[in-house]
Amino acid sequence: MEDENIWDFIFELGQQRFVNHDGLRLAGVKDRDSIGEHTLRVAQIAYLLAKLENYENPYEVCTIAVFHEIGECRVGDINKIASRYIKCDEANAVKEQTDKLGDIGKEIFELWEKFEHAEDKAGIIARDADLLELAVTTKELLEKGYETEDWIVNQIERLQTESAKRLGTILKEQNSTNWWKGIKKFSYLPEKVKKHYGKI
Repeated sequence: MEDENIWDFIFELGQQRFVNHDGLRLAGVKDRDSIGEHTLRVAQIAYLLAKLENYENPYEVCTIAVFHEIGECRVGDINKIASRYIKCDEANAVKEQTDKLGDIGKEIFELWEKFEHAEDKAGIIARDADLLELAVTTKELLEKGYETEDWIVNQIERLQTESAKRLGTILKEQNSTNWWKGIKKFSYLPEKVKKHYGKI
């Protein structure tokens, strides 16, 4: 393996910033998140789910999630309706992406396969993280007035782990802005500003 091959792969991974999730186009969402943005939150959720599931290696699950969409650098994101008519060989795309990376590439391909097949615990948790991330994104969009409720329901129905099911069950009742509403005061404000505006 040559260092140039590593750089080629890194540059290609950057394409994830420019590939948008296509499915939400059907709900009229113009500013859809990129595959890169989606992947980041999937990896974060994957780590949390692995911990909740008491999985012995949460870093493995997180890493599976980090690489789960790399094929879309080459084949794009094909929504569920389009996939009825368009077939692509994403496995071959990922194989070609990773072939020149030697043993590292083999490991990345195996991580990708774990997600795709979701046959072991790590793959199942990573897949649930992906489903939860889409459910959360569509919940945020629902609050903005988009008709995305079906997406939320469909993702939650496909969850397999107990922790993901538990979180999915209460998602509809959550509000995406609750996290900041409980912050009563901002300690970084200078004293004279606090006095001017009173209690925040």
